Amino acid sequence: MRSPGFVRLLRQVPMLNRQQRSQLLAALRPALGLDSVCETIEQVRPAPLSCPDCGGSRHYRHGVNRGLQRYRCRACHRTFNALTGTPLARLRHREKWLDFSKEMLDSRSVRAAAKSVEIHRNTSFRWRHRFLGGIRRDQPERLTGIAEADELFLLESQKGSRKLDRPARKRGGVAHSRGISREHDCILVARDRGGQTCSFVTGRAAVTARQLYRHLLPVLDPDVLLVTDGHRAYQTFARQARIAHAFVDLRLGERVRGAVHVQNVNAYHQRLRSWLARFHGVASRYLPNYLGWRWALDGERIASPERLLRAAIGIFHT
Repeated sequence: MRSPGFVRLLRQVPMLNRQQRSQLLAALRPALGLDSVCETIEQVRPAPLSCPDCGGSRHYRHGVNRGLQRYRCRACHRTFNALTGTPLARLRHREKWLDFSKEMLDSRSVRAAAKSVEIHRNTSFRWRHRFLGGIRRDQPERLTGIAEADELFLLESQKGSRKLDRPARKRGGVAHSRGISREHDCILVARDRGGQTCSFVTGRAAVTARQLYRHLLPVLDPDVLLVTDGHRAYQTFARQARIAHAFVDLRLGERVRGAVHVQNVNAYHQRLRSWLARFHGVASRYLPNYLGWRWALDGERIASPERLLRAAIGIFHT
């Protein structure tokens, strides 16, 4: 719109009644949402920007696509923008991303979020796991001081699968055998006394020393004191990795011995289990996404839609 026409439009705004002002704000909301999303993306855009295909740093501006500046690489002639190569690439309706991020901060279900943001439930499901694909990688690099580790077991679920490799069971079913078996997913949670938390899905049944070596060793500081229960796999792992280790023998009723306890990580287990219950069953293949989601919400570590969107974008191409 040309400036004179825009000035005339602004002069007519005070003449609108309440209903017309509400309609005007509703009409402007998508554009304002798109502006906010694009501003958030531009704030975390790497400098200098490089081509995600060939890595070249020589490029020029090549138009604007849905509010984002597009570039063309001088070396390979591919076009890209700040979202290319990120989990949110090629998703539509950007003007609704911040509203959807707010629904995720409130831990809303797929259908409830879809109804609130006015998108299809399939779109809501796709957005949830695209967002979580970047968020789940946002974990601490190191656990220091005293770090507690323990396992949480959930009944394996093939929710949403078209073909099952076992007989179907009703929602809320139980395992065929007592105790921990191959029908349970093992979630390993390690948490230091500063609140830094790392969680992993190690596989089925009880955790092994090999799995601990693969998942736990890279996030433990060499000078850490690892505190666990009396599971033999932890003792074998700590001895092979040469990590200081202390444990409480829960079978003998020992819960606390000075600073040696696993109450911190067990409290996190309880919060995680009660939070997962609202989704009425989580498919095993999506468990890593939900673990990252819970860590993002724990202690309000991510408390604003803009920050959640930046975490969802993840690691930009460099």
